[in-house]
Amino acid sequence: MVKPVPVTSPLLPPLEDFIPYLQQIWDSRRLTNGGPFHEQLEKELAEYLGVEHLCLFANGTLALVTALQALRVTGEVITTPYSFVATAHSLLWNGLKPVFVDIDPHTCNLDPAKIEEAITPLTTAILPVHCYGTPCDTDRIQRIADTYGLKVIYDAAHAFAVRQDGTSILRNGDLSILSFHATKVFNTFEGGAIVCPDAKIKQRVDFLKNFGFADEVTVVAPGINGKMSEVNAAFGLLQLKHIDAALARRQRIDGMYRDALKAVKGISFACQDRQGHNYSYFPILVGDDFGISRDELYESFRERDILVRRYFYPLISQFPMYRGGDSARDARLPIAREISSRVLCLPIYDSLSDELLDQVVALIKAHAAESSR
Repeated sequence: MVKPVPVTSPLLPPLEDFIPYLQQIWDSRRLTNGGPFHEQLEKELAEYLGVEHLCLFANGTLALVTALQALRVTGEVITTPYSFVATAHSLLWNGLKPVFVDIDPHTCNLDPAKIEEAITPLTTAILPVHCYGTPCDTDRIQRIADTYGLKVIYDAAHAFAVRQDGTSILRNGDLSILSFHATKVFNTFEGGAIVCPDAKIKQRVDFLKNFGFADEVTVVAPGINGKMSEVNAAFGLLQLKHIDAALARRQRIDGMYRDALKAVKGISFACQDRQGHNYSYFPILVGDDFGISRDELYESFRERDILVRRYFYPLISQFPMYRGGDSARDARLPIAREISSRVLCLPIYDSLSDELLDQVVALIKAHAAESSR
């Protein structure tokens, strides 16, 4: 290896293609506060994703925090322990109590069958995650929400361009949140967005992300500074020209991994359903019959500078600020705990070469062969 192989690498179009955008920013001297690139990206992203309204943010975490503010969520919120910490952190930042519910073993998403038993008089919302870009069971979650009068905010950080039955997964729930971090399939260096169902909620979100200003002298809410800059928005517009090719390459890599690993004893795929997927991650599960543990395989990759990741280990519920709650007890989260102890995400990104992919597969097969002797 000449250099480390990351688990992901950002989509970066040719630098020379970005220079004209920067020149326009320099000429206009408009750097932020809803400039022309910002407005254009909101419009083009909404069209590309097949949604009505979209509000850009400086990052996905600010979008999550603001979405909860926009819907005036209070009390307890049911969510998953199997996600990046930002999902639950957004609740704490709003003074809300996360109530962790176990996940479905086939999708790694919040298990709808476990939601109802976690509802209390203090529950006001459900915060599911489309984990690895695999759609949640949105119909069942919505039926539960309607029955109990709960809001549904989807953490769709992994779910850019994911469709279900031909329709954008982002159209579900009251709001959906995207991340455009450098590790995501579509990035704006840093960035995020809230997908809104109507113009009224978009206007409230726009106020909240700009300190609560409705006009030059009127502040209508205790908002935050969540605005995306013109440089980030311009990069997003350039990204849109290349995203389809990048997604197609990811799909090919996903297929190559599956073909190469499907017969390896002790290796299974964390997400079987790939309909409408964006191939943002490639998680495998390392079983007891593989021969070495997940952590031993992880260390073997690391020794060779192949930077696989254990997404998501440990569970959010195991971090100090969360593990004191009753819902965080391991006994209540057996599926999440089991998958967290076995998952390993392999490198997947549009610029990953077939040669490097073959090296990843070869190492897994070598360990499998050693254990069968």
